[in-house]
Formats: sequence, structure tokens, C-alpha cells
Amino acid sequence: MIVDVREVSRRFGKHSALKDVSFQIPEGVVFGLLGPNGAGKTTTIKMITTLLQPTSGLIKVGGRDVTKDPTGVRKQIGVVFQDPSHDEQLTAVENMRLHARLYRVNSNVRESRIEELLRMFDLWDRRDSKLKTFSGGMKRRLEIARGLLHTPRLLILDEPTLGLDPQMRHQLWSQVRALRDKEGVTVLLTTHYMSEVERVADLIAIIHHGILISHNTPEHIKAGCNATSLEEAFMSLTSESHEDPSSRIETTSAITSPV
Repeated sequence: MIVDVREVSRRFGKHSALKDVSFQIPEGVVFGLLGPNGAGKTTTIKMITTLLQPTSGLIKVGGRDVTKDPTGVRKQIGVVFQDPSHDEQLTAVENMRLHARLYRVNSNVRESRIEELLRMFDLWDRRDSKLKTFSGGMKRRLEIARGLLHTPRLLILDEPTLGLDPQMRHQLWSQVRALRDKEGVTVLLTTHYMSEVERVADLIAIIHHGILISHNTPEHIKAGCNATSLEEAFMSLTSESHEDPSSRIETTSAITSPV
């Protein structure tokens, strides 16, 4: 398991953002982390990326404890957050070189790795163009390419298609799946586009009010709700007409490989 989350809780003062959440992510899958706004997704990602510490429980990434070995964890992950973090006054290749130095990518492979990733994401022909001339989709593809420079085992994508048109979203997800197949990287993503996560994710976890209410394949989640789409199942599971979300938990921790 590349990610192992065991009975994790996180409190902010008297407010519980997460309550005894447990799930595992097998290596080499695309894993969707879903939930309404304020459900606890961002808190979960921040703890996996060592930006927050759990109040209780255990999180391991690649066998390393996020609390005891945060540096070891960070070496294994690449992250693309919602908010852009590139320098628009630099060219695509300059942004990549800057990130490569920050992550101490070996100078012997740095340039070849940059070229490989820019070609993979169809940006090589624009490598010497400043980012301020890029479209939104091109910027997102560059951020994903940059997050892969140090060859992480886990790539975290937080709302990667937010603000993109349907064609750009489709292209981006196709490249993410191709990336998983080519490099074997595990992908953890969050998104509000249910049709997209239904198409690309091997496994899904749904969090509501800080509680894990479902952890399974998209097909199993739909079947459990007697739903024809993941969106329909998601709406059923997170319906505010249910006062106790923990009563609806439908989870499996036995899945160890992509379905």
C-alpha cells in the first residue's frame, strides 16, 4: 500500500474536521477522494503531504510515517494544488529547471527528464514560451509535469481541472491515465466533476462531515446505492436528510489492486 490511513482524527480546537478515518491506497491506482465542501478532503490531503499533523491515528506514505519522517514522505510525493504556483514571467523549461533544483533532481538526468515530461504533456514545442502566454489547460499540464520531475511514487492532484472547459478536462484526464500506465505512479485526486472521477478512478473514498462513508470501486458504490451514476450515488450518500453519516458507511479495505 502506498498510502495507509488508520483511525485518523483531526481537531481544530473543539471542531472535529476528521473522525477516525481509515483507508488504504494500493500502489499503481487512480484513487478519487470525494466529499462536499467542508467534508474534510483538504484536511486529509494536508496531513498526507505533511502540512498538518493528525490529532490521533497513523498515516504512512510508502511505509514512512508522516509525523516521524516528513522529509522521507515528501521525497515520495508530487503535489498539484488548486492554486497555481508557477512563475508566469519564466518560460516552461525555466519553471521546470527551477523546480528540478528545488527537488535536487540529479543534474545528469535533469534535462532529459524535463524533455521527457514536456513531450508527454504536449508542451515541448512551447518550452521557450513564457507561461503568461499559456492557456489554462497548458498551465495545468505544466504543473502536473513539474510535479513528476523527481519521479514520485504518489502524485496528488487537488481539483486539477477546476476552471477548464470540457475538452481540456477530457484531454488532461486522458494524459493522467496514460501517465499512470507508463510510469506506474499512484494518483490521488479530488474533483467535483463526478462523471470524470467515475471514468478515471479505480477506487473511491467518500468523506462526509469528517467521516468516511464509502470506500470501494465506482461500480460497487453505485450498486450499493442502486444508482445508475456515481453522481446519483454521491448525492444519496451525502444527503442532508440523513442525520448520521456514519450509519451509511459502505467500505472495503480488502481491495489490493486496480479493478
